[in-house]
Amino acid sequence: MIISVEISYYPLKEDFIPSIVDFIHRLGEDERVSVTTNGMSTQMVGEYDEVMSLLTREIKKTCEIPHSIFILKIVNSDRR
Repeated sequence: MIISVEISYYPLKEDFIPSIVDFIHRLGEDERVSVTTNGMSTQMVGEYDEVMSLLTREIKKTCEIPHSIFILKIVNSDRR
C-alpha cells in the first residue's frame, strides 16, 4: 500500500536549522522513498512498511535531542 506523509519538525532550541536539515537529509538517503521539501513541511511517498520503518528509525534518532516536536499527517494514497 502506498502512503503519503507530511512531516513538520520543530526542534525547540536556538540553533534549530541544522537539526532540520540533518533530519531531512537522512530521510532522503533512502531511495525507496520519495522525499520532497518546501518552506512549510516535508512530504514522503512510498510503500507503507518502508516509509514507517524509515520514520520510526529517524524520528527516534532525532528525539535524542531534547524537546523535538513532530507533526505528521498520513494519507493512504500517493499525494505527490
